[in-house]
Amino acid sequence: MSAAEPAPAPAPAPVRTVMTWDPGVRIFHWTLVASIALSFLSSEEDSLLSAWHMPAGWVAAVLIAFRLLWGFVGGEHARFRNFIKLSELKGHVSGLLKGRVHASRGHNPLGGLAVIGLLTLVSATVFTGVTRAEDLHEVIAWTLLGLIGLHVTAVIAMSFLTRDNLIGAMITGRKKTTHLPDAKDATPPARLAVPFAIAVVAGSAFAATRIDADAFQPGSREEAENHSGSGEGLVQQWNATEQVWVPLTDFIAPDKSVIDPLIAEDAAAYAAENGITPG
Repeated sequence: MSAAEPAPAPAPAPVRTVMTWDPGVRIFHWTLVASIALSFLSSEEDSLLSAWHMPAGWVAAVLIAFRLLWGFVGGEHARFRNFIKLSELKGHVSGLLKGRVHASRGHNPLGGLAVIGLLTLVSATVFTGVTRAEDLHEVIAWTLLGLIGLHVTAVIAMSFLTRDNLIGAMITGRKKTTHLPDAKDATPPARLAVPFAIAVVAGSAFAATRIDADAFQPGSREEAENHSGSGEGLVQQWNATEQVWVPLTDFIAPDKSVIDPLIAEDAAAYAAENGITPG
């Protein structure tokens, strides 16, 4: 009688794709990428895109308001409680240092922290831009750019190490189950998530226009700096050697006793030249 043959090993589960990132997360992500890119490309006054610097910043502000809401009502992996994993951070970092990489259904612990850092820095960049804290604005903006570079590098590295296209997943919303064979589609956003999101986006956009009437209108940098509606002006002088405008004073309110007679004189001259009889 022959010895019993060992039972064959079970076949590995077929690799599937599961829904991970809901549409709200994906639209937010790529729109924020575009607004930040435009903000940096338009940051110099002599840039061809400089007129778009302020609108790009305000779009980023509206996106942050949306993401804060979506962190509570969005899909499973969009919610802050599901990707802020401080209890898992030590083990995750320790594993990376030892060459062990573990796939994650949503953000891994370091990725979750990166998201919080990016949201914080974008918010700070917008705030310092609106309040005209120029030196601090520039420092925070470059810090943001550095964190973005680190984030992108980490995403590309993890894509290779886990053999899962993480950038593609943020486009399609789907991730492979290669390392997580039992993974299921993520829980979708709350039933009223979309109406709430529309209200927050509309409300924050309206608030932006109350702060800056032309918040989403492209204009020259000089115009953008006076969008607060205070009626103030900036006196500048052209420096031909440095090829830049040099402020001569801080923002000043116009002296009506000087301005009004000049306006009246110009209006009278224009009327006389064009045969217009003042009404």
